[in-house]
Amino acid sequence: MSRYVYADNAATTPVSPEVIEAMLPVLSTEWGNPSSMHKKGREAKLLLDGARERIARVFRCDPSEIYFTSCGTESDNWAIKGAAYRMKKKGRTHIVTTAIEHHAVLNTCLALEKEGFTVTYVGVDEYGVVKLDELRAAVTDKTALVAVMMRTTR
Repeated sequence: MSRYVYADNAATTPVSPEVIEAMLPVLSTEWGNPSSMHKKGREAKLLLDGARERIARVFRCDPSEIYFTSCGTESDNWAIKGAAYRMKKKGRTHIVTTAIEHHAVLNTCLALEKEGFTVTYVGVDEYGVVKLDELRAAVTDKTALVAVMMRTTR
């Protein structure tokens, strides 16, 4: 008997039933543009703001601190570039990452290198685990950020 194991959860994962249930109205009847001033847009804005408030409660932050992006690549780009540009103003232009990061991270780091940032790519062991001694050695007083994926276990 063969068993199928889906191992590409970095790309996409099954949607939980709770999320499907919450999204059904938005996908079927409440599909307005939340930036529009017409009735459909205002209704969609109320739903979007409600979602932002619920998420903010979970993270114990202000709803204005919650941003929605269209995908992981956009999120990676926004986070890395935003932090890098902010820290550049403080004279910190060094980034640390690994050679096995997602292309969204690697390509963003490559683009930042072209803008004058330096990037250190630390190694990983045969299991893909970051070599912490290399990571520690790579961080300097010029390091703006460290972009390393987190391995989770269940």
